[in-house]
Amino acid sequence: MVRRGIRVVVRCKRQQLTVEDGLYTHWIVDSFGGVRMTVISVVNMKGGVAKTTLATNLADTLVRRHQCKVLLVDLDPQFNATQCLISPEKYVKARSAGQPTIVNIFDDAPMAVSAVGGAKSQAPLVLKDIKPWKIKENFDLVPGDLELYRLEMGGGQGREQRLKRYLEAIGADEKYDFVIIDTPPTPSHWMMAALLASDGYIVPVKPEPLSRTGIDLLRGVVERFSQNYGHPIECIGVVLTIVETNTLVYREAVDFLDKNPVWAGKRYAASLPKRVKLARAQGNQALIFDLDDSDLKRGIAGIAKEFTERADG
Repeated sequence: MVRRGIRVVVRCKRQQLTVEDGLYTHWIVDSFGGVRMTVISVVNMKGGVAKTTLATNLADTLVRRHQCKVLLVDLDPQFNATQCLISPEKYVKARSAGQPTIVNIFDDAPMAVSAVGGAKSQAPLVLKDIKPWKIKENFDLVPGDLELYRLEMGGGQGREQRLKRYLEAIGADEKYDFVIIDTPPTPSHWMMAALLASDGYIVPVKPEPLSRTGIDLLRGVVERFSQNYGHPIECIGVVLTIVETNTLVYREAVDFLDKNPVWAGKRYAASLPKRVKLARAQGNQALIFDLDDSDLKRGIAGIAKEFTERADG
């Protein structure tokens, strides 16, 4: 227990409390019950719902505003999250220098390399030796890679477990407060791998009829997956994105979520407003807190605050 007179400073909303009594400083963590990392997948089976925007900016806001240590995993073969954080020039330079990507986690087959007298094989990287890229202090990235498309993942290969094993191999539970996984917008083995590695998932939804249908389909997919693999996973909320609050479709979306027995209580109070300039800025690796837009900043700050509260609950 914390003794009276000791000042407790919250470093990350979720864990890592610094205890200072004037004589020494030490760490107490997660309700005094040991370090606990939370892995959350950002999922939706429909594209164009700002899934990557939510994943990258939620991670950035947890670092900036909550002093958390965050690992973002780009598991979408389109690797848009990576492009939101790293310029094409830096990405190509890093890849040319042999920096690993998400492909190295899943490609466990020997790699063919040229050699005098013929080709020879080279063992794949050991999981613990695959280092995330540092975006900035307390913010790391496992970058995406278009080469993910060439990998086949069939049943019984065990590749669907490799992301989970990777996080264990690098000691992610000791390094990070949160791991956020950006997933592809279709049911796939990659989505399965993300969910198997996750404690929960969050769903970005654009307020329109097709998106509302999509989240019901998503729930069915996740439930079947959970039953088939014996891996319970919890939805920690639905975030409305690309929002125009003065429209009928927005009000209908709020009404649908709040009155639907499945989704009631899941909707975040904060949302992401529609902004064309955000899409343009992301192409130049600018995040919400780099922009001069108080509504966007208020929205992502509110989402991050509620995210930490739900993840703790």
